[in-house]
Amino acid sequence: MNASDLAPLRPRLPSPLEQVDDERFARRGVRLLLKRDDLIHPDLPGNKWRKLAPNLRAAAGRPVLTFGGAYSNHLRATAAAGRLLGFTTVGVVRGDELAGRPLNPSLARCAADGMRLRFVDRATYRAKDDPAVLAEILRDAPPDTYVVPEGGSNAAAVRGCVELGRELAGAAEVVAVACGTGGTLAGLAAGLGPGQRALGVPVLRGGFLGDAVTALQQEAFGGRAGDWSLDERFHHGGYARTTPALEAFAQDFEARHGLAIERLYVAKMLYGLLTLVEEDAFPPYTRVVAVITGSEDGSNPRTPASEGGQSAASSR
Repeated sequence: MNASDLAPLRPRLPSPLEQVDDERFARRGVRLLLKRDDLIHPDLPGNKWRKLAPNLRAAAGRPVLTFGGAYSNHLRATAAAGRLLGFTTVGVVRGDELAGRPLNPSLARCAADGMRLRFVDRATYRAKDDPAVLAEILRDAPPDTYVVPEGGSNAAAVRGCVELGRELAGAAEVVAVACGTGGTLAGLAAGLGPGQRALGVPVLRGGFLGDAVTALQQEAFGGRAGDWSLDERFHHGGYARTTPALEAFAQDFEARHGLAIERLYVAKMLYGLLTLVEEDAFPPYTRVVAVITGSEDGSNPRTPASEGGQSAASSR
């Protein structure tokens, strides 16, 4: 298979848009729809497809090196793409202490898909964008390796996510998406039409995402694009953290609608939307689309925020 030609993977595009009858939204006059990006491809679902596809075309079959934490969905998707398309993948994993431990299910899946895992200490990982540090990392990589940043978020990925917004033209006034590194939100907002706005729900603490989205749009489009905003209240303790309230909400949503809800991103976004609805943040007759960026497959941890400590997981 030609590694720069993704058509043989047969992605489901545009992804389905489904209306959800939820009386909690309906009694406030809000119509909820789900953009089922989780159904695009079984191994590269949701924003993984939209962000990776343009990078894989640019790599054109060359080895791909990328970055992530111990439970990174991005690493798993990159490894799967390498297996499916026949190119070499290298995953740089945050935390050299993990090198001597048995692989968790997420990293084991990466390895099974042929990804070479390289564990680095956290100081090196934080400095991975420094040219000298990156050059040192690449010394052990195959020749002519193509580098994809953590979470897959770069200008190419942002431009790839523009199509998500275009697929939703006229479908809703508000489109909500969970955010890790900000690439999906940056492209989504640029692709939406007049009268539409994008709402990002960060799943990490820190308040850095606004600057990150602005920088990504500057790189991709030369400046801010589209109408977008962030609501940073719904991270539930940080990445890979959950709370009893979030778990109860997710279980209730699953029971109401028969849809398994991924906890680290999707549940937080939906929880945020319901909170906003109950706060009357949306005028009556508002149509709200929730982008379902991933599926619940049991491979990610659910760490209660009350346990404290730094998560080993990585953002998307």
